[in-house]
Amino acid sequence: MISGGSKGLGAALARRFAEQGAAVSLCARGAEELDEIAAELEERGASVLTVTADVASEADVKAWVAATLERFGRVDVLVNNASLLGPRVGIEGYPLDDWRTVVDVNLTGAFLCARETIAALRATQGAMIHVSSGVGDHGRPYWGAYSASKNGLEALSEMLAGELKDDGIRSNAVDPGSMRTEMRAAAYPDEDPETLPRPREVTDVFVHLASDAARDVTGQRFRAKEFGG
Repeated sequence: MISGGSKGLGAALARRFAEQGAAVSLCARGAEELDEIAAELEERGASVLTVTADVASEADVKAWVAATLERFGRVDVLVNNASLLGPRVGIEGYPLDDWRTVVDVNLTGAFLCARETIAALRATQGAMIHVSSGVGDHGRPYWGAYSASKNGLEALSEMLAGELKDDGIRSNAVDPGSMRTEMRAAAYPDEDPETLPRPREVTDVFVHLASDAARDVTGQRFRAKEFGG
């Protein structure tokens, strides 16, 4: 299960996991983009489920999990990837509505996806992988709700690791680093995207954390570009 799975890193992970033989369940808010990635993966022979959902909505998340279990009968991995950037302004001028929206998606959405998949992951002794950021382990000026929410996400990942260790569920956070994505371009409009790696190039650590090779790895934070296998 990959939230925000219709584009950017989420779509890259969907392709990579499908190549590894996994069935993938994707949610995102854009139905058209979901249809496009589903058609691409199905053409390659992958088993795909797409659900239009807002991860900030409890009802939407519950429906996504239920649809996944109905289609595939199990959940082995949750990738909490859905994310919003929000405005790059100082706290003094940060709009309240934007703050709430970003935190609702980046942190509350991750909480809902994690909470609603615990029972299914307990049955498979599966894994949660939470997509953080380079500003997710400290507070960077002018990154507002994005930095705050990603710091909260890393705390959530550690909490889940401690609470679910005895159930055999592992929880880890990954900082994918700079990538050639729409979000990165919005954050750094003067940067040449051609100098950045494509999302596909940072997926190795996700495959590792989803595999049995990482069976005893939990409560950790990884930098995707430093991962050596």
